[in-house]
Amino acid sequence: MKKLLVILLLFVNIQASKAQELETILLAADDSSLLTQNYLSPVMEGLMYSMNGGWATTAKVHKKFGFDLTIGFNASFVPDEAQNFAFIPSDYLFLSLPNGQTELPTVMSDNDAEATIDISIPNDDGSFRVASFNMPGGITGDLPINAVPTPTVQVGFGLPFKTDIKARFVPNSNFDDDVEASLIGFGLQHDLTQYLGPIDNLPFSLSILGAFTNMNVTYAIKDEDNTDNVRVANGEAEFKMNTWTIQALGSLDFKIITFYGSVGYNNGKTTAKMKGDYTLTYSVEDANGNQIGSVDETVSNPLNLDFEANGMRATIGTRLNLSIFKIFADYTFQNYNTASIGIAFSVR
Repeated sequence: MKKLLVILLLFVNIQASKAQELETILLAADDSSLLTQNYLSPVMEGLMYSMNGGWATTAKVHKKFGFDLTIGFNASFVPDEAQNFAFIPSDYLFLSLPNGQTELPTVMSDNDAEATIDISIPNDDGSFRVASFNMPGGITGDLPINAVPTPTVQVGFGLPFKTDIKARFVPNSNFDDDVEASLIGFGLQHDLTQYLGPIDNLPFSLSILGAFTNMNVTYAIKDEDNTDNVRVANGEAEFKMNTWTIQALGSLDFKIITFYGSVGYNNGKTTAKMKGDYTLTYSVEDANGNQIGSVDETVSNPLNLDFEANGMRATIGTRLNLSIFKIFADYTFQNYNTASIGIAFSVR
């Protein structure tokens, strides 16, 4: 599963050198879902906030048949409190930390130290299935900043009635034969200044924007480690993300420079699934801790996780206008504050 995270970051042009496997977390049995959810939450939430960035750099819409091509980069900064999660023993049925930690790093932590987790699952005859595995640390030491990045390539087109349509699209693509990914997004921006009488003649513009993005990634999980007590057959990780945003935008548009801002609301939902068949090997111990054998168990389609990110947002930004070329930068205040930069080619 952790390889999926690296693949997701590769999908947004970030390469992380660590690719520790999280398949061994399945040894935690009924505790594996909660443990994985706590570990992955920051990157999933960060992706959703980041994907809602960069839709507009002015409240002024195109004239009819005007268009733009925008290439941008968003980075959602991970809050300090999301770099670790509390390990509360009572939340788990079978897990313990032999080294006594009270919290563990999330995937977006700058602490890359692994943590040993012990598993003890009681059997009906009084014996126990036992195992241990190393929970990986964070990966942000391999990233330029502690943020979840997403690039965007977007086109906009002016429609009648002072309305722009915007689109983001990545066709279904294969990477390294193991990864399949696609992205599609649409937005509509409608001018409100036209309804405000004399204000329409000022360099001030007001508009409303609504946008939606869908991203799908699947990754083939291969059995690359014969010593981790987990054998994989037909393994696949699946990631599906849907986000939407609605914003009210205002801008002061001068010949050389534009100042813009917005207030609005974000919403995002993501599912992460681990599919396939996984054979888990446990040692069997009696009540005194003596090993009396081993046992294999097979689980199918073991993980189905849901993540959500929503809340208010406010953006301030500026854009340099060099004829038809634009350079912009803005900052969004939200649960995961987000910086956006980029360039655009725009014909009004």
